[in-house]
Amino acid sequence: METAQDAPILQVKNLSVSFRTHGGMVRAVRDISFDLYKGETLAIVGESGSGKSVTTKAIMGILAANAVIDSGEILYEGRDLTKVTEEEFHRVRGRRIGLIFQDPLSALNPIMRIGQQITEVLHLARKMSRKQAFERALELMTAVGIPDAERRFYQYPFQFSGGMRQRIVIAIALAYDPDILICDEPTTALDVTVQAVILDLINEIKKDRDLSIIFITHDLGVVANMADRINVMYAGKIVESGRSEEVFFEPAHPYTWALLASIPDLDTKEKLLAIPGIPPNMIYPPQGDAFAARNPFAMKIDAIEEPPMFRITDSHYAATWRLHPDAPPTDMPAVLRTRIERMKAEVL
Repeated sequence: METAQDAPILQVKNLSVSFRTHGGMVRAVRDISFDLYKGETLAIVGESGSGKSVTTKAIMGILAANAVIDSGEILYEGRDLTKVTEEEFHRVRGRRIGLIFQDPLSALNPIMRIGQQITEVLHLARKMSRKQAFERALELMTAVGIPDAERRFYQYPFQFSGGMRQRIVIAIALAYDPDILICDEPTTALDVTVQAVILDLINEIKKDRDLSIIFITHDLGVVANMADRINVMYAGKIVESGRSEEVFFEPAHPYTWALLASIPDLDTKEKLLAIPGIPPNMIYPPQGDAFAARNPFAMKIDAIEEPPMFRITDSHYAATWRLHPDAPPTDMPAVLRTRIERMKAEVL
């Protein structure tokens, strides 16, 4: 996919978001920038608290009341979504940019029939008649793999399994026929087998509808077969960015190494490598590289000065001092190198 020649469908430029708390301002997102292109899947990966979900909530205009957008732009079709009115945002949210939530049970109304939850969207968004909305709802339910859709139309969420509820949430998100679909950890509450089915479904829908997808996850393994590009976030910043094969096969940031080395792998005999320590308190962002205290490869400069984004290729960048020309050579952990070589062999 030659996305670089096309204009991005969404641009996030120098976005910073903070939250007012009794303890002080939490710097949740710190000066991040990225583009999303038509028909691609961009994964945003990081531990809980890294800022990835806050980023998507800023895009959707659903930040909490105590949130403040300190700076930056979110450009969709030439409009800066950080500056539009709530009425203008209402024409974008859901309709042009859809959202699949992490927990399908909490995303659905437990006392409303499934069909009614889909047709309500069609009435509001598409101004369909009752008959048209009913027929379209059955089409959407069938499209996301709900068997016997007409009977299931009249059932309640508690009568559906977790995977089937997530399919309904996807159907509701698709009812508006959006250009962009944001998937916020959509498989976290599901078992591994159902996860794979839902990921395949999202991939199929993306190809059929030429959707652009932002996929949020804490698990790099989840997006191995579906992301075109990956942004790795830590402490509110993007610390590595590149095409999927670059991040998986040639990771450059020690945090990316740690995430990859902690993915369960049935073929490896070595112990999983846990990431030591805890993420920093973002009321008081650390000086220098935020990952330095947890990084076994940290140098003195990491505790003093924040690294810039170093260019590795035209599409691959990482914010780590180990890429500086004067830095001593540092190789990734042997267990990760072995795993990457095995992955390359499987792909090739």
